[in-house]
Amino acid sequence: MRYIIVFVAIKSVIFNPYIIRNNSINMVHKPYPTILLLLLAAVTCLSPVQSARALSAEQYFADGNRLFRDDLYWAALLRYRQAADEGLNTPLLHYNMGLAHYRAGQHVRARAELELALGDPTLRIAAQYNLGLNAYALGDTDEALRWFRLARDQNLDSKLQAYAVVAISRIRDAQAVPDDFEIRVVEREKKREFTDLQMHAVVGFGSDSNAFRSPAQPYVDFSDPLRPVVVPVVSSGTYVPVGLSAKYLINSLPFEGFYVAYRLGGRYYTDPLLENANEYQHEASFGSEYFRKEGEREREVRSAFSVAQHDEVYYDPDDGGVRNVGGIDINDRMNYLRYGPEFYFRQSFEHITMGATIKGQLWNYAEQVAVSEYDHEYLLLSLFGQYKFTETSLLRITLEGFSRRYSDRPAFDLDGQQRIGNPDIRYDYYSMELSARQRILDKLWFGLNVERIQRIDQYVGYNDYTRDSFGVEVHWSPGHRFDIEANGAYLLYDYPNAFAFHEPAVGRKTRESAYAELIGSFRMTRHFSLVAKASSRETVSNDTRIQYARNQYSLGVRWEH
Repeated sequence: MRYIIVFVAIKSVIFNPYIIRNNSINMVHKPYPTILLLLLAAVTCLSPVQSARALSAEQYFADGNRLFRDDLYWAALLRYRQAADEGLNTPLLHYNMGLAHYRAGQHVRARAELELALGDPTLRIAAQYNLGLNAYALGDTDEALRWFRLARDQNLDSKLQAYAVVAISRIRDAQAVPDDFEIRVVEREKKREFTDLQMHAVVGFGSDSNAFRSPAQPYVDFSDPLRPVVVPVVSSGTYVPVGLSAKYLINSLPFEGFYVAYRLGGRYYTDPLLENANEYQHEASFGSEYFRKEGEREREVRSAFSVAQHDEVYYDPDDGGVRNVGGIDINDRMNYLRYGPEFYFRQSFEHITMGATIKGQLWNYAEQVAVSEYDHEYLLLSLFGQYKFTETSLLRITLEGFSRRYSDRPAFDLDGQQRIGNPDIRYDYYSMELSARQRILDKLWFGLNVERIQRIDQYVGYNDYTRDSFGVEVHWSPGHRFDIEANGAYLLYDYPNAFAFHEPAVGRKTRESAYAELIGSFRMTRHFSLVAKASSRETVSNDTRIQYARNQYSLGVRWEH
């Protein structure tokens, strides 16, 4: 009974947590004065009176613990040695001696003593963690990371596991020496100024293997009663990608601000023969945003009204030429003005995050005389929930519903004909997506995405489809200046009613698509980064008009302020 009481008293003091402060690793001593006085009194009552000239090994050990609690580490070491001389040789004695050597600055001896405590299952995790602290104090970060990872990868002590995760992240942060840009970002985050201007611009040079998304092989056009054989022309060339965005934020309240923003994106081909492939979009928006963080809880709210203008040529993908109907040019059929409000909300806790997005927009396309217009209403509601299992893994589910309601396009009958007098087209979409993220290393993570979208043609269901997609993404930062990301997906469409070419004689429409993208960036200076991008897309279908393969490569410079 005497040994058990002493052991409890010892454990309540010696198993102290370790934390990281100011990029240095220190031990925090938590006193328990009332409990210790009671326990020591109990030990005193239960122990026989000893001779003044000699103490037992247990008493030397207990006195060493008392001296350790009083921060008298050299005196504690003397008592521990006397306990050992009296025959005490336990993992707990070596563990305590290791801690005392560590606090006394004798790190080589601390390592030797702590290693002797590893054989005890009750002390192993704490010894591993303290060996990591000791190695860090010696300046051996590789050895420290090895011990911290052992403490992190166990599932018996969640508190030491959490401390080990923090220690590893702090060491990694200390190894990456911040440059002027990173220091400026941290300072800006700490100090919330009344106004804030954010800008970035991108310009580059790229190569496109199929500017007009043309089919690669000749095909019979079953949509034409004459059944002509079409020989597409695949056109390749170079282009200049451009991008610009600016956001001006007025922080009128402690956690809330008002902003105006503008962005431009486009692609311009250098060959005059490819100018029909030029396209651009610019968008202006204004609204408010709210962000507040308290401990593990974060809340973010954004609301805005946006107006966007999109311009592109309604070209024929077979040769890139301008389309016309009855001699009337309809090349601006795909130009539109889009405007409407949107709202975003996110609330996160330690492990759970949830949020929602709501949009309502009007898409006003260029007025047409010879053909119907694509004007429609767009409504969206998106909900998501996310659960973080550990610091390195999470799972997210997204449920989404949106609708496109056209005002000038008659719906299709089940025979593929779009007859005058039919109700206007209305497509409703419902989707569910599962996304998983797993961090492998401090700077490397990957994700898997599975999504199903169902489109419902609200007239007779001719253009119904179900689309299943399977995607993967990888993000790697090999250095504080380098950033590499890759993503790709395979998409499979199932059309239960639609025909290829809208012609029943050809059979049900089939379609498969795949894409892959690789982006690498290198920050050269505080404001400038070099960005390289490669992408590949391919669509296969028995409706040969929409079948194509396309590869794009670009190299550009990004400026940030």
